Amino acid sequence: MNCDILRLIEYVIVTERQNIAKTPQMTNNNKVSGRRFASPLEKGDFLKLFTRIKISYGLLCIVPIVLIVVMTYGIGAAGINSIEKRYDVSDGSMEILINPLKVLGSLTSTIKAELDKVVDTAPEKLSDSEYLKNINKELTKYASYLLVRKDDQTVYSGKPDNQALEIDEGYFNANLNEGNFFIPGAVPYHMMQMSFKYADGSKGLVCIVTDLSDMIPRIRLTMIQWVVVAVAILVLSGMVLTMWLYKSIVKPIALLKVATENIKQGNLNFSVRAEANDEIGELCIGFEEMRKKLKEQIDISMQYERENKELISNISHDLKTPITAIKGYIEGIQDGVADTPEKMERYLKTVYTKANDMEKLIEELFLYSKLDSNSMTYSFVKLNLNDYFEDCIEEISMDLESRHIELGFFNYADKDVVIIADPEQLKRVIINIVNNSAKYIGDRKGLINVRIREEAEFVQIEIEDNGKGIAKSELGHIFDRCYRTDASRNSAQGGSGLGLSIAKKIVEEHGGRIWATSKENIGTSMCFVLRKYEERKIDE
Repeated sequence: MNCDILRLIEYVIVTERQNIAKTPQMTNNNKVSGRRFASPLEKGDFLKLFTRIKISYGLLCIVPIVLIVVMTYGIGAAGINSIEKRYDVSDGSMEILINPLKVLGSLTSTIKAELDKVVDTAPEKLSDSEYLKNINKELTKYASYLLVRKDDQTVYSGKPDNQALEIDEGYFNANLNEGNFFIPGAVPYHMMQMSFKYADGSKGLVCIVTDLSDMIPRIRLTMIQWVVVAVAILVLSGMVLTMWLYKSIVKPIALLKVATENIKQGNLNFSVRAEANDEIGELCIGFEEMRKKLKEQIDISMQYERENKELISNISHDLKTPITAIKGYIEGIQDGVADTPEKMERYLKTVYTKANDMEKLIEELFLYSKLDSNSMTYSFVKLNLNDYFEDCIEEISMDLESRHIELGFFNYADKDVVIIADPEQLKRVIINIVNNSAKYIGDRKGLINVRIREEAEFVQIEIEDNGKGIAKSELGHIFDRCYRTDASRNSAQGGSGLGLSIAKKIVEEHGGRIWATSKENIGTSMCFVLRKYEERKIDE
């Protein structure tokens, strides 16, 4: 007999464990939320991310161009300033870097202006060697020197001794006119010529010869600097934008990867924080909700494990008492203690009563297992509320009379109110609540009142007792599985602790709800509501 009971207990616990994933709490939550899982490719997805990519592409095109233009003017201004100081350029502009030949006429502009004036007003100064030396001294500051010709002879040359520049005499014979001439060669140079007349009528030519061998490296250096800085701007702009995209896209994905590793290892004690209000942020929020749901489910599973252990302990305790009594009385019969027919009958009656108690407990366990796994089948029918409760009260009152508890019934609803319910299961709800009330009435004179009140769309059933009441801290747990307000578990208040939990599940399957109010040392009221049935006429 003990082995059969233990196998039964094991079957009930295994059944409950197999149905943890289908707990009513989780099922109800899913019903209430009414959420649907959105498709990952619904309209509007990736809009913000695509906008960010477009912005990044636009910045990658615009920012480097703007910076390069600014840099060009900066480097160009520095290079032009250097050339202006070196060659006394009067109209320095970016054109020097783009087309240096067009600005050769602006070289040594200050001295050229002075010579233009001398040629027009006082050409005799060009025969004064002192004056020519002073002019030449100024020209040497700008990599230039003065050259004066009279007919086809050079009458003055200020060429420095260390300068490798050589002027082809044949060039003068062919170009004894005014103008600017660029002469390429091993040492490129520029020659500016101005003609005048000597006092004796001879044709004169004053020339400013400028060595350009230093200008070309300066321009080349400026262009190299421009290329280097332009490349640096492109690289830095790409790096900055890449880091921006990395921070907004790759970094959160890396965090999600770490979170995935944590979940894979069973660690759910972390959080995923959304750093941006975009698709990646929404993904992080969804991942965080998933983590919370997983943690909640694991917590529920662990709670079920604890409740399973507690249930085993409760069942073991509740079965141990009647089994011990049955064994004691049977041993008394075997040992001949029940030596009279009256005593024998009393022993057998006690054994029968204890066996019935065990049977009720086992049936309650099977019922709860069915309810918990949503495998309970209901036979819903239309019931007249008044007639049904009168029959229930009459049946229950007979048992309460033997326990010296008075049962009152008050129906404030219309006598014709009809409900849809499973009569057997609804009676179980009423019996479980009444038995629970009777259990905790104590030594005082017991009184249980059943009241029915009618509302617009439902009826409310209130079962009130004058027991010791329930503390506020415990009131929210009385419908939990195996919860007992009395931890002592004495024989007078035994049971599986599943009665109110079973009642709650049945009421909820009927589309109602159940709750309790209580005052310590005054009593407790258990209330539940059921929807009324109303005939709907279809207009022809």
